[in-house]
Amino acid sequence: MTTFQRTDSDSSDFQELVMLLDADLQIRDGAEHGFYAQFNKIANIRNVVVCYIDHQPVGCGAFKEYDQKSVEIKRMFVRPEYRNQGLGLAILKELEKWAAESNFSAAILETGKKQPEAITLYQKAGYRIIKNFGQYEHVENSVCMTRDLF
Repeated sequence: MTTFQRTDSDSSDFQELVMLLDADLQIRDGAEHGFYAQFNKIANIRNVVVCYIDHQPVGCGAFKEYDQKSVEIKRMFVRPEYRNQGLGLAILKELEKWAAESNFSAAILETGKKQPEAITLYQKAGYRIIKNFGQYEHVENSVCMTRDLF
């Protein structure tokens, strides 16, 4: 049975999944990993979703307030053995629902060119590529995207 738990960054299951995510990103990003890691700290994230299958944590995602109307989607991850089952999309939809319930009208995110499966997932969910924002403005490997929530 698949369930989703709304929690925060104090969740030990979330922290475990993020360690796996960071290990994967270290390989994909190589020398650029240090740059990205500084923007991916998880302390004090209030909006985290952990996906469970039969009570085992298999995926996660989070969002942070970006501005008064937008959230930034962060720390999306699904364990490799559970990929291609729609879990990433389901986690993303749960995050978007929570953000909309919190009166945010848009979501933005950053992913990397070395994560083509993530880009495909976000485009499938209705995200469109935008000009790189904030700290990613001049970063060649970054792909920034947005989607209206309602």
